[in-house]
Parts: sequence; C-alpha cells; structure tokens
Amino acid sequence: MNNEREYQKRVLIATSLSYVIVILDTSIVNVALEPIAASLGSDISGLQWVVNAYTLTFASLLLSGGALGDRIGAKAVYLAGLLIFAGASALCGAAPDLQILVAARVAQGVGAALLVPCSLTLINHAFPVARQRASAIGVWAGCGGIAMAAGPLAGGLLIHLLGWRSIFLVNVPIALIGAWLTTRVDSVRPAASGRSMDVIGQMLAIVALGASVAVLIEGAKLGWHAGVIRTGTVIALAAWIAFVLVETRRKQPMLPLGFFRSPVFSASAFVSLISGLVFYGLFFLLSLVFQSARGWTPLQTGLAFLPLTAMVTIGSFASGALNRAYGARVLVWHHRKDAAGTTRSFGILRRYRPSPEDVVVRET
Repeated sequence: MNNEREYQKRVLIATSLSYVIVILDTSIVNVALEPIAASLGSDISGLQWVVNAYTLTFASLLLSGGALGDRIGAKAVYLAGLLIFAGASALCGAAPDLQILVAARVAQGVGAALLVPCSLTLINHAFPVARQRASAIGVWAGCGGIAMAAGPLAGGLLIHLLGWRSIFLVNVPIALIGAWLTTRVDSVRPAASGRSMDVIGQMLAIVALGASVAVLIEGAKLGWHAGVIRTGTVIALAAWIAFVLVETRRKQPMLPLGFFRSPVFSASAFVSLISGLVFYGLFFLLSLVFQSARGWTPLQTGLAFLPLTAMVTIGSFASGALNRAYGARVLVWHHRKDAAGTTRSFGILRRYRPSPEDVVVRET
C-alpha cells in the first residue's frame, strides 16, 4: 500500500510540475512585454505574436497530442513533449531577435500539446479508483489554475531580479526534474482501439485558427481593407467551413461535433471560451497599460495583479471541496423559488444529471 501511494505521489508531482510550467507560460510573458519590446525592437503586433504563437499552437495540436499518446504510448509522448518544451524554453531565453523568439514559442506550444493530454492519461493509469482519480485530477487542475493566476507576479519578480529571459529559462530545470520523475513512472500501453489520426481535420484546424488570429493581429496594423487581410479572412472562413464538414463526415473525427448536442457540454465550452478571452485579454492589455502608459516596472505590474492572483488561488483550492459538498450545478448555476415556493434551476444546467463518478466524489 505504501509503495502504491509513493508511486501515485510521484506521478502526481511529475504531471503537476509539467502542467504548472505549461500554464504559467500562458500568462507570465505578459509582464515581460515592455522589456521584450525594448530589447528586441518590437511593436504591438509583434508582442501579440509572442503571446499568441504559444497558445495558438497549444490549442491547435492539443487533441492530436492525446490521440498520438493513445497510438504510441502516453509516457513516451509525455516525455517527448516535456523535453521539447524544455529545449524551446531555453531557445526563448537565448533568442537574439523577435523572429526566433516567436518560432521558439511555437515549439513550446508543440511540447505543451503533447504533454498535457498524456499527463491525464498517466494520472488515470496511476489512480484506478474513481474517488482517488477525481482528487488527483483536482490537484493537477488546481496547480494549473494557481500557475495561471500567479504568472504576472512570478514574472515580475524574475524580471526584477534576473531580467526578462529568466521567465523562460526557469522552465528548463523544472521540466528536467519532471522528466526525471517520469522515467520512474510505469509505461501505459497504447490503446488497442485502432483509432486513426485525423490528419485532414488537424491541418484544417491549424489553418482556421492561424488565419483567424493572423487577421485579428495584423488587421489593426495593415488596415482591415488591405488585400492580405481580406485574403486571410476568406481563408479563415473557408477553413472553418471545411473543418466542420470534414469532422461531420469522418467516422473518427478529431473533434466529435456530436458533443455539442449536449447542452451541458456546449454551455461549459462557451463559458470557458468567454472566460479565456476575458482573462488572457485582461492580462495582455493591463500589462501594457501599467508599463507603457503608467511607467510601472514589471515587479510593480506583477504586484498590481496580486488581488487577482490571490482570489484565483483561493478559488482553485476551495472549488474541489465545494463541488464535493454541493455538486457542480449548485456552484455553476443559480436556483430561485417560484411563486408557489418551489425551488427551480434556470438555464442549460437545469438538465444536468450527475454521473456515477460525480456521486462518488461528492460522497467522499
């Protein structure tokens, strides 16, 4: 029993470490935008590419990273992703110009897309009991939430002490520690489902997301009526339409569109989309306002985000306990008594019914 717990702890530490640096890099770079611009000579659109090259690649390849882990083994893909991420972080820290920095951020996104879904596979394998698995995933996700909120403050401290390149170089030793711990983790057999890679769907997703982001970033700089922007808009629309058609007709799509028939899934995806747009947009814009308009240092900018960091950290720790006590529907949606005194829930989640694993988690 002790050996099993030690093994589970090792898996959870290894996967949580990797998830921390992956999520940290989505927000930590925002407080370094002004120093990066001064060092490498970048304008606003260039800084947007520094931020978005990573998240765009990460999002585009995430589903395929999980499918690749199912085909050739989660541990191997996880280790490969972690080492790619470490190497790309070192290149970010040593980048002599903006172009190499953006390219290195793309490589970081590739590594992140490989390791994140496979880290969940490793957790599922190490925690076969539903109650333990739910708790482990809660710890893993909580670490990511804390890292996302703590990014600006951690970045401000690192830049103040060691310069902007340190926000990337700090990933290297953490990733190597995670890789060393992972070498002591059991391999997970590839899934025997015979599931094929949706290469066409993956390529269309990359084109659709890439063209959409490029139009949004470069449109303000080149003008919305510029020929290249109009061409990019047409390419983005065509790619999105083609992606939907391909995913609808494939037997094994990268993104099964049938999921969106579930009101709970659609609502959760929509809320996640809106919260992501607001959260990351807030970090980017406020970091520029604090440093460019008000002349604050990166450390002062990081400290300005401290209230947000504190509340997200508290929420990440409290959400698991609250979910176990009250259930997801009570936390996400509201209830109201009608004229007859009957309590009713309103909105999409009124149709939510807890799964057996939800019941197990709540009962513990």
